Amino acid sequence: MADNDGWHVADKGQSIGPMNLDELVRRLPQHGGGSALVYGPGLTAWTPAGQVDAVRSRMAAANAGGAARPPGAPPVPPGGRSGAYGSASSGSRPRAHEIDYQIFGSEMQYVEITLDPNESVIAEAGGMMYMTAGIQMQTVFGDPSQQNQGFLGKVMTAGKRALTGESLFITTFTASGSGREVVAFAAPYPGKIIPMHLDKLGGELICQKDAFLCAAMGTQVSVAFQKKIGVALFGGEGFIMQRLTGDGIAMVHAGGTIIERDLKPGETLRLDTGCLVAMQPGVHYDIQMVGGIKNALFGGEGLFLATLSGPGKVWMQSLPFSRLAGRVLANAPGGAGRGRDEGSLLGNLGGLLGNSD
Repeated sequence: MADNDGWHVADKGQSIGPMNLDELVRRLPQHGGGSALVYGPGLTAWTPAGQVDAVRSRMAAANAGGAARPPGAPPVPPGGRSGAYGSASSGSRPRAHEIDYQIFGSEMQYVEITLDPNESVIAEAGGMMYMTAGIQMQTVFGDPSQQNQGFLGKVMTAGKRALTGESLFITTFTASGSGREVVAFAAPYPGKIIPMHLDKLGGELICQKDAFLCAAMGTQVSVAFQKKIGVALFGGEGFIMQRLTGDGIAMVHAGGTIIERDLKPGETLRLDTGCLVAMQPGVHYDIQMVGGIKNALFGGEGLFLATLSGPGKVWMQSLPFSRLAGRVLANAPGGAGRGRDEGSLLGNLGGLLGNSD
């Protein structure tokens, strides 16, 4: 086979080819020109034609070179995007792996992830429940999606994770055998596991700092700071949050029952800062003081509420872990947790008076 044979071009999710390089160049104007996705000798993934040296050279009437490859091309990626690991010359962020999942249980849930050969999933350290024999586990310092940034890049991503209270390490689970493998992750406390399809949410999601459970390899987990001074001082759990970026599936966990609201432009919702689970980046987050002296002193809801303004989706939880832990401590022998007045200024005084005997 000549080294200019075996070329393919993508059109509406279909692979057209094989063809030689001259024919490919002739067809490109019909499929988007230099932005059309092509596959051929020397490539390991679908790549925009304008980023392939051989195609650019032939388009400029020069000779093309490259190692010969069989005419068969891999399946065109959904939506015409680049392959699972992207093109080495494109410089774009790799696509996330396509994982299959199933959620089991009601109040104490776990999610079972099924991986094809060489597919991977990332998870917080300690979240794994069980896995089959063909799963290879590896602990990575920092964010696995940023490992090509060198040691300094790893330190930066690990430092950002430390700010959210998470481990410096993320664990990757890869199907290393020839068949499909299974790995499962359990929720850390009673509540629900929410599958977030990032490609359908604009490629980005902001969630509370301990909500992330696991995600398809290629998902970037970083830190998101709320920039307003009021949020920094009084936002509680909402000040430092996690940012999930990518086009794969991420599993987020929250306590109690999950409520999803789609806020319209200008629509505002007020809630306890601990009840916020996740939101799209277009949602405006702020802090508002509770009005009225009696509300502040005896309302039990604290001095400040989170204010969310649309447009965008918001996810809330009915049982924040801090509230659950407070109830447990309040009823434990010698416990110093908060009771019914957990958010009021006089709650601790009432607790002292109640335990005076």
